[in-house]
Amino acid sequence: MAGERKPWVGDVVHDEEADRRGVVTDVRGGAVWVLRPEYGLEQWTSERPEQLTVVTPREQVRERS
Repeated sequence: MAGERKPWVGDVVHDEEADRRGVVTDVRGGAVWVLRPEYGLEQWTSERPEQLTVVTPREQVRERS
C-alpha cells in the first residue's frame, strides 16, 4: 500500500473482498469501515482497509457535487 492513501469518510472505494464499489460513511474505532453503495441505502462493513482501494478521493467527490 506504499504511496496509496488510506480510505476515509467520503472516499469512493472498491472493496476487493465484497467485489463492489461504495462510499465510506464511517470509520468506527479506527478498525471498522462502514460503506454504502454509491446509490442506495444498504450498507456493509470492512475490517480490512488494505482491501479498500480509493477510486475517487473525497475532495474530488465534493467538487462534483
